[in-house]
Amino acid sequence: MKKLTCLGLSVVMALSLLAGCGGGGTSTPSTSTPDASAPSTSQGTDASTPANEEISGAVNTDGSTSMADVMAAFKESFEGLYPDVTINYSGTGSGSGITNALAGTVDIGLSSRALTDEEKAEGAVENIVALDGVAVVVNPENTITNLTVEQIAQIYNGTITNWSELGGADAPIAVIGRDAASGTRGAFEEIVGVEDQCVYTNEYESTGEVIGSVAGNPNAIGYASLSAVDESVVAVEVNGVAPSEATVADGTYEIQRPFVMVTKEGAELSPAAQAFLDWAMSADAADEIEAAGCVSPNA
Repeated sequence: MKKLTCLGLSVVMALSLLAGCGGGGTSTPSTSTPDASAPSTSQGTDASTPANEEISGAVNTDGSTSMADVMAAFKESFEGLYPDVTINYSGTGSGSGITNALAGTVDIGLSSRALTDEEKAEGAVENIVALDGVAVVVNPENTITNLTVEQIAQIYNGTITNWSELGGADAPIAVIGRDAASGTRGAFEEIVGVEDQCVYTNEYESTGEVIGSVAGNPNAIGYASLSAVDESVVAVEVNGVAPSEATVADGTYEIQRPFVMVTKEGAELSPAAQAFLDWAMSADAADEIEAAGCVSPNA
């Protein structure tokens, strides 16, 4: 019995020693494995983290009122992709947007016309994000539905002053336009060939005011971004071509201009502003541009 007891105790002790060695052998790899794999796990997490989660801050933009719809579409989509970025937009006119971009008081200026050689010489960089038609609009009561570029020029330079001269009602033409800082005005006057020649009845600071003035006056004519035209006015055909996204894209509608994001040469944008500019100029923004009634250069 004593022998059996001793034998039992020996077996128990042997098993205890084996368990202790086995536990030590198992724990060594188990402890070292997480240490060895930790860098790999961390790198995998970093690599899979979307870049948009690493970008934050405000992007301040200022300029063209005609780009309001495009900027609203851009803001909604971009902030959805980059939840820590805020896009701020102020519509003060293309001239102001270009000036502020050059002065560095905004991240990105907005212009609804091409930049001049003088502006480019000052360091303004032209980043075209969309194309837009400039619609010539009349009141719905007006019977005139088609005008040539020459007739439009003659209306705006004061050569034609009565609708009867064009086959319409015997009524004086109220010539409506934008203020001197407007990119829409600059583009319109350059394309039609009436720079510094226009005889305006009224000038307004925003596209909405032009639309409202024409909508409220049966004898008025005005011009506005195609994307801003609504049912309160009628966009006439120009040389027999109606303004539309398709005719702007194929070039058959003659009165069109670029929508430009303006930056300053040599000035580094913040990561948020650079990401916004890159996205706006890419094919990824084409749907937003189309939704705003414009044409994407990347479509």
